[in-house]
Amino acid sequence: METTKEQKSLETPDEKSTPVNLARRGFNRAAMISGFGFAVLIAIVTFWGIHTRSVTGTALAKETRAAAISSVDVVHPSLSAASYEVVLPASVQGFIDSPVYARTSGYLLHWYADIGTHVKKGELLADVQTPELDQQVQQAQSDLATAQANFQLAQITADRWQKLLLKNAVSTQERDQASSDLNARRSARSAQEANFRRLQQLQGFEKIYAPFDGVITARNTDIGDLIQAGENTTPQELFHLSSVDRLRVFVPVPEIYQSVLHSVKQVGLSSDAYPKERFIGTIARSSDAIDPLSRTLRVEVDIDNPKTLLLPGAYVFVHLPLPAASQAPTIPSNALLFRQEGLRVGVVRDGHVQLVPISIGHDYGDTVEVTAGLSPQDQVVVNPSDSLVSGTRVETNTNTQTGAAE
Repeated sequence: METTKEQKSLETPDEKSTPVNLARRGFNRAAMISGFGFAVLIAIVTFWGIHTRSVTGTALAKETRAAAISSVDVVHPSLSAASYEVVLPASVQGFIDSPVYARTSGYLLHWYADIGTHVKKGELLADVQTPELDQQVQQAQSDLATAQANFQLAQITADRWQKLLLKNAVSTQERDQASSDLNARRSARSAQEANFRRLQQLQGFEKIYAPFDGVITARNTDIGDLIQAGENTTPQELFHLSSVDRLRVFVPVPEIYQSVLHSVKQVGLSSDAYPKERFIGTIARSSDAIDPLSRTLRVEVDIDNPKTLLLPGAYVFVHLPLPAASQAPTIPSNALLFRQEGLRVGVVRDGHVQLVPISIGHDYGDTVEVTAGLSPQDQVVVNPSDSLVSGTRVETNTNTQTGAAE
């Protein structure tokens, strides 16, 4: 056995140096290198995949966090220029505006003025035929003549009894009765005279005259119409007369502007019928009382109308100038939030939204006037979401603008 081991140990060097063994050894080494390279490649691919997924996850997390922060447009409340004015709707009325009624009953005989007719004071408008009144006048005239005759007879009798009393032909009692009868007849005559004059005056109302210079704006009667006048009848308007050379313009001024009226004497007026015309009126008076329903002050503006461009009943706009001291900031109307607890706006402070209660004054359409709750430095959210709540984190856009609609 020792011989066999020695033989094997002697044969091994020769066998290791054979070409077959050398080729096998080279193949094994290449296989090891290839396996190691493949393992390294797998490790690199695995690491790259994990790294890419980690980077993608981080970016997605950032995007998710960024998407969770809303981006909002903001504006700053604006203060208008010193020449700012508020435009208020108003109605026009004739400086003198009056219906014309008949004072006596009868039938309309004729009318002389129709709608649109300019008439002068004292001009005849219509004739009323009053046959019953004419008969009453004649009866009163006869009654007056009777009373006058009775008075004259009583006066003659009283004078006669007075003379007889001086001759002691009659008693003092008889003379006093004659004097008393004279006084009664005198009173009856006075009553008949008053009744006759009353009926004459009613007869004078058969002719209807214009009470002032103006234009007929309505005619509500025609020839042959029954005219009824009296205490127990409903008066019937025959004509409507309005003075148009000078007009009254009534404008409801909001309560917050009542102090402005003390410093304003004249105001401008405009009409949609004459967009290029500008009228000037003078503040004449106010009601000195706030309407509890509309919270407005009724103000009268008087305006001369020599060209009769403005008509009674027209709808016009009064431009009330506001001094700088009475100005309030304005914001767009689309910044308002109508909540159950009241009117709110979203204001961005330190990157978070705060819902701030405000009070608004005048509504200008695209913008509203804020009388309390905001300052010009506040960032007000425009077009806020209905789900916006206080504390929401937001990012403001850089293209901010002022509160006045631009």
